[in-house]
Amino acid sequence: MPDLDRETAVQVPGTSAGRFRWTICALLFFATTVNYADRQILGILAPTLQSEIGWSESQYGLIVTAFQGAYAIGLLGMGHFIDRVGTRWGYSLALGWWSIAAMMHGLAASASGFGFARFLLGLGEAGNFPAAIKTVAEWFPKRERALATGIFNSGSNVGATLAPLLVPWLTLQFGWRWAFAGLGGAGLVWIVAWLRMYREPAHHPRLSRAEFDYIRSEPAESAEPIPWRVLIANRPVWALLLARFLTDPVWWFYLYWGPKFLNSQFGLKLDQIGLPLATMYLVSSVGGIFGGWFYSYLTEHGRGNNAARKLAMLACALMVLPIVLAPRVSSPWLATGLISLAMAGHCGWAANIFTIVSDIFPKRAVSSVVGICGFGGAIGGMLVSSAVGFVLQVSGSYLTIFALASFSYLVGLSIIHLMAPRLETVKMEIGNT
Repeated sequence: MPDLDRETAVQVPGTSAGRFRWTICALLFFATTVNYADRQILGILAPTLQSEIGWSESQYGLIVTAFQGAYAIGLLGMGHFIDRVGTRWGYSLALGWWSIAAMMHGLAASASGFGFARFLLGLGEAGNFPAAIKTVAEWFPKRERALATGIFNSGSNVGATLAPLLVPWLTLQFGWRWAFAGLGGAGLVWIVAWLRMYREPAHHPRLSRAEFDYIRSEPAESAEPIPWRVLIANRPVWALLLARFLTDPVWWFYLYWGPKFLNSQFGLKLDQIGLPLATMYLVSSVGGIFGGWFYSYLTEHGRGNNAARKLAMLACALMVLPIVLAPRVSSPWLATGLISLAMAGHCGWAANIFTIVSDIFPKRAVSSVVGICGFGGAIGGMLVSSAVGFVLQVSGSYLTIFALASFSYLVGLSIIHLMAPRLETVKMEIGNT
């Protein structure tokens, strides 16, 4: 525990409060990198596995649905579980669970076997963001939490970029089963580092008193939980849930059908697909930065929060529109460019829709609202994944799918504007319900 006999020294940004909290943030970054790498292996190997295992398009859609259904269930339960057992053990158990589930894919020999492994993976992976967000709340003052969250969340794009480069190499060198075993096993290494290095700030031997005081330099907020019955009585919650129900499935489509689209449309093989996929996720990272920067630019030039947030989301929604042309072009790199632009638009959109929650809801409600809205997005993804599989099996064409994806963000933004015309602070009084 920090030396309590030292003089209390409340620090401000830029002073020598200490930097150990950023080591904790680095651990969150690596966990999120592993999280996204593990979930992407199946999408990269889908053409290879479809040929070897022999599943149909509709069966593949149901395999993806199994993950998303479990992820939706996990989002509702993992936050409560981690609150009860704490971040040190809760995060370890969640990551250990999904690492073993990722490795179990290497034992599957049928569509049902992959579906079972995906379900287990979804349950475990749902614990990453609740645990990471809670850790940030424990280790960072409010003024640094957005930055810390942005840093650890960038691990999702790093993982999604590394996987297309590592999975083909592992598969071609050792076989596809070792791709699941190798990347899945990386999470077990992380658990060792996490258990050795993580304690709560008040009990961490490597944390100086100055940094501890800096972390606790802001007034404590009420920790009284807000019941779901209060949360779901608010129109903004439903606005965000419905918007994510429409737009989250588009991201899942890129993740799980992007490699299959490049293979079926342009004939790209496993050893050719890594660079285009890595390009998509690198560009999408830039989109996330753009979404936050454009909002800041608008506010600095006189726009209020409501207008700036919605205009930033409109710009991101417009970036998605050209995706309708992706199945109509003849060049794989032109298609990659169109998909990359749309993925960048999604990341900018996601950065803003997450921030709306912290803009208008009390801090003690943010995690719950994010979980409820994430549940809506996962349910949408589950339904769309099943539908995509059946559409491709019947028609073999991606035209309708890309057309629907192209305007889903504009519809989502319209819903937000209609149900929350002014993004104002939501006052929640428990006794009023």
